[in-house]
Amino acid sequence: MKKLLDSINYPADLRRLAPEQLPQVCAELRNYIIHQLADNPGHFASSLGSVELTVALHYVFDTPEDRIVWDVGHQAYGHKILTGRREQFPTNRKLGGLKPFPSPEESEYDTCTCGHASNSISVALGMAVAARKLGTQRHVVAVIGDGSMTGGLAFEGMNNVSSSPNDMLIILNDNDMSIDRSVGGIGEYLHKLHTSSTYNKLRDRMGRMLYRWHMLNDDRKGRVLRFNNAVKLLLNHQRNLFEGLNIRYFGPEDGHNVVELVRTLQRIKDMKGPKMLHIHTVKGKGFEPAERDATVWHAPGKFDPETGERIKPRSADRQPPRFQDVFGETLLEMARKNPNIVGVTPAMPTGCSLCIMQREMPDRVFDVGIAEGHAVTFSAGMAREGLLPFCNIYSSFSQRAYDNIIHDVAISGLDMVLCLDRAGLVGEDGPTHHGAFDLAFLRPIPGLTIASPMDEAELRRLMYTAQMPKRGPFVIRYPRGCGVLTDWRCPLEEVPVGKGRRLKDGDGQTAVLTIGPVGNVAAEAIREVENETGMSIAHYDMRFLKPLDEEILTEVKERFRRIVTIEDGTVEGGLGSAVLEWMADHGGRPEVVRMGLPDRFIEHGTPEQLYRIVGIDREGIKKVLNASQHSE
Repeated sequence: MKKLLDSINYPADLRRLAPEQLPQVCAELRNYIIHQLADNPGHFASSLGSVELTVALHYVFDTPEDRIVWDVGHQAYGHKILTGRREQFPTNRKLGGLKPFPSPEESEYDTCTCGHASNSISVALGMAVAARKLGTQRHVVAVIGDGSMTGGLAFEGMNNVSSSPNDMLIILNDNDMSIDRSVGGIGEYLHKLHTSSTYNKLRDRMGRMLYRWHMLNDDRKGRVLRFNNAVKLLLNHQRNLFEGLNIRYFGPEDGHNVVELVRTLQRIKDMKGPKMLHIHTVKGKGFEPAERDATVWHAPGKFDPETGERIKPRSADRQPPRFQDVFGETLLEMARKNPNIVGVTPAMPTGCSLCIMQREMPDRVFDVGIAEGHAVTFSAGMAREGLLPFCNIYSSFSQRAYDNIIHDVAISGLDMVLCLDRAGLVGEDGPTHHGAFDLAFLRPIPGLTIASPMDEAELRRLMYTAQMPKRGPFVIRYPRGCGVLTDWRCPLEEVPVGKGRRLKDGDGQTAVLTIGPVGNVAAEAIREVENETGMSIAHYDMRFLKPLDEEILTEVKERFRRIVTIEDGTVEGGLGSAVLEWMADHGGRPEVVRMGLPDRFIEHGTPEQLYRIVGIDREGIKKVLNASQHSE
């Protein structure tokens, strides 16, 4: 049989095929994704589950003139392959290659940046309203899935959809999953919708009949819709949520029947007013191991495409643990002794390793779905009543909870711990996921304690310190990946808040101030520079960004001619800025050289590649230290 995918460079090529050829296209596209991601890892299960939807959308709609807005680009690998990027796809997520998520900078088929969840409805509504205002004839489709309906922004968008004149289509790609299984009332509601077989069969028959009679596209459509709602109310004993918002609802449909999806989309695409098509899909569809365990296969790394065996990189027998696992193990250890400790996560129990505590204490761990702002405010409510929440959010996602941190936590000075995982440059996920800004945007907030551990033992000590009574809001940020200690189970000991540590002394020329794990890289660079040049460089682990250790700052102000600050966050507003401000306020004479992430968005690549590019790897630090010596 002749392969079809090789002849499809753009959607216009796809639209020249007959509908009965589309299942073959889907099979080839799915097979291509499987074999590409086996060697070049990426977001696997989500894109497998959306293959038929992707093909149907580009077959029915005139993209790129018609707009498709993806919610969370996890679903969009098939979209990239069908829109002129098949030959480049082996470079996906690699330095200088295709971007990890859809991006308008990369293709006119990518309508917006979509690395975070729940924004598609709002973006698509803006596009639909703009098209109407400008008199542009185009269709606008929002594709929301992978648990994104649990995000508050999705509901803000839907509320506005019902009040702003538009003809947009919302496609709800319902697979019961985000990364872990979807939780909460919305997930249960959608499950009831797609399992109401009596209504679904009757609705499908009525829809086909009314379409043939042209009753879904003329002036009688309002009466038909009201009759449709009445039937749903009679059979389901509840009003459809979406139609209660005046969004016409169709479905649920089998999201893996591409021919039927095409027919449904063709029937409804020109209907006036906002519409929702609810499809049910299987995350990891077509690859049995991913269907069985979609959480593991969300981003599985390298694997054998024939057997499904995951290929783990070779390593030494004893490997330092991941910071997230040290967090999970330590939290469980503390929770066994402190009954007030609870864990909270927005849809990331596996990603942040709260699943470790969840397995032993399921009633003390709360997965609130993709809802970072709610996670913080929910934690605040528990803290106000005497519990001690450890709220774990990825650093870049915490940006969406900024107001909640200020309004609901900091103003009241509540005792709770905000743990920011994936701080710094996370690598192949790129600028939407780098944890670049948390130090800078949290530092101005009164009442926060902000700390970053240099290693796993320090993480344990900071967590123990944070759970002591009357600490107020306490922020601990740490990176993705492994630390440096194999023997990390140190005793749980309290750390003096706002106190750093002198790791080594120097001769009075240069002092290096670091915060967080980048201090380990700086320590290596200092050793090499001293061995190569005979310099004697002091090194301080500040440990806390807020409050700053003023004793250390006073010491380096009086003893050293030059201070080099190093952090794995944006250089604008972080540790270096804090040190400069303190020196300005206290008559400091040393020169301050700031090292950190530059004032631009950093693209994707391995963390090692990216830290080298921005100059805060070992060689970059050595270069600055040597320059400091030569400038004397």
